[in-house]
This record gives sequence, C-alpha cells and structure tokens, in this order.
Amino acid sequence: MATTALTDIVTEAGSAETTLEFPDNRFLLELCGELDSNLKKIETATGVEITHRGNRLSLFGDEEQRKHSATILRAIYSRLEQRRPLEPGDVDAAIRMPSEVFDAPRDIDQIEMFKEDQIEIRTRKRIVEPRTPTQKSYVKSLFDYELVFGLGPAGTGKTYLAVAAAVSHYIDGHVDRIILSRPAVEAGERLGFLPGDMKEKVDPYMQPLYDALNAFLPAKQVLRMIEDKQIEIAPLAFMRGRTLSNAYVILDEAQNATSMQMKMFLTRLGEGSRMVITGDMSQIDLPKGVTSGLVEAEGILRNVKGIGFTRFTSVDVVRHPMVAKVIDAYDAAAKRNG
Repeated sequence: MATTALTDIVTEAGSAETTLEFPDNRFLLELCGELDSNLKKIETATGVEITHRGNRLSLFGDEEQRKHSATILRAIYSRLEQRRPLEPGDVDAAIRMPSEVFDAPRDIDQIEMFKEDQIEIRTRKRIVEPRTPTQKSYVKSLFDYELVFGLGPAGTGKTYLAVAAAVSHYIDGHVDRIILSRPAVEAGERLGFLPGDMKEKVDPYMQPLYDALNAFLPAKQVLRMIEDKQIEIAPLAFMRGRTLSNAYVILDEAQNATSMQMKMFLTRLGEGSRMVITGDMSQIDLPKGVTSGLVEAEGILRNVKGIGFTRFTSVDVVRHPMVAKVIDAYDAAAKRNG
C-alpha cells in the first residue's frame, strides 16, 4: 500500500508550512470532496489553511494545527486506499478521532493490526462504524455485555447503533428475533384522542425504530420479518408478563419509563437474549412528581458487574453540528437556573 509523503517547510516569509504528497490523484480528489468541501470542513475544525496543487496539499498554521490536520488527511486517504466508502460523517469521524479509528497503517503487519482494531457492524445494507471514541466504547459494550445502557443527548447514535447491533446479531444467527420497544408517553397529545385503532395510535411513537431498521435491512425484508414475528415493535406496556428469550431487545426513550415499568422490562430478559436500554435524562416527559425508571436504574445498577454503561455528551453528536450547540446551550441554561 502506498503512503503519503510529508514535508515540513518554512517559507521565505517565515510562515510555517507542511506539504503532503499523495501517490494516487483519484483518491486525493475524493479526499478533497466536491468543490473542496471536505478540505473546508477540516480547515474550520482545525484552524489551518489548506491549498491544493496537483497531488499535493499544503497546510498553513501553527505546528500543532498542522500536525492535527495532517493526521486527519492521511487517515482519510488511508481509508480510501482500503477501498472503504467515504461519507460526510466519516470525515467528521476522522476529525474527532483520526488516530483511534482511521490512522494510516504503514506496512503489512500494521495493516493487519489496524484491521483487528477496527470496529464495525455489518448489516444487509451497510457497514456501520463508530464515529467518536464514546461510540466505539458503546459498540464494544453491545457485543461484550448482555445488558447495556446507552445514556445521553439526542443525535449521539444510541438507538441507531443498538439497532445495527441487533440486526448484526440476527444475521449471524445469535438471536431468533429483534424486539424494539418504547414507552408511549405523550408530548402534548394523548393517545386516546388520536384517531384509529391501537396500532395506528402507537405507530407514530415507534416510527424512529422503523426508520432505524430500514437503514440496515431492505424494506421488503423488514415487512416480512414483522409479519413472521421475527421483528416486534411494540409499546413498553405490551412487554408485561412475557419472557424474552433468544432475542435482541431494545428499549428506546427509556427516560419516559416509570420505575415499575423499568423493573418489569429488565426482568423480561430471558435465556440467549441481549438487552439494550437507551435514553436521554434531559428529555423526561413523565408527569411532574413521577420518577424516571431510567434515572432510578442507573443509580441502582451502575456498579453491578456484567452490565455495560456508556454515557454520551454533546461532543458525540453526529447529526448536524448545530445540534451539539443547542444541547450545550440548554445545558448551560439549566445550570444557571439551578
């Protein structure tokens, strides 16, 4: 595998410059992105100026900024050399953790070590990779533990990665079915006032779970699996009295489960099953005075051996960058208000 050549230069004007030379111009063009969109994203994130001439990129800025940018660029280029697809989120991931997941291997032995360290979830439609160090830790937990809690703000991939892991476990034959659940707690509307039968009433609450499934499985397969009961999507209340064996079970939006519901759900775990609980404690929609079962469960179970806890923050947000800013602003306001 060819590698990039890197040279540090001090120009006549006295400004520091780092030049990177890339052996394959096709990969370099993909690295740069349409209208150099990827380079602009890296410039914004690191504070460097990047110029593109031929098969070279020149970096201008202070030494640490140039080193950081060079690591990101070489990491992305290495990904392309391995014929791995490059999406906008992958550029964000390289900016967040270039050396952890994307750093460029330099020889055959390093390439094999790199592959072993890679963490990815394979599904029917795509390969899913963690995009932050916390996501990486979370994905490890999803495969290492039978009971996992993913806690943190919206947009951090808690549910997306959990559903991807569920699909992967099903494809590999480790479980016979996937069970996805959420509390049907209203945020302004009451279920009884909505039109339609019970399925039509609860489906809007379950839509994010349908969306996640459709990201990893062909739509026809999802429909067939639902018809065959290999996939169940149901409100939390429907879990009472069941023992969930040989299943990958996910409870989403668990901050809206009551203490009684949470204990009921956790005790459904059966032989050969795995269970993932996700939630954001800053978005509790329960009536005033009702304790969130997720908050209570964290306090009771956080030191129990064999249970994985992953806590996300705004730096793990992989949606639009503005989402992280909104979360930080609300957190700051909450602290000011006591």
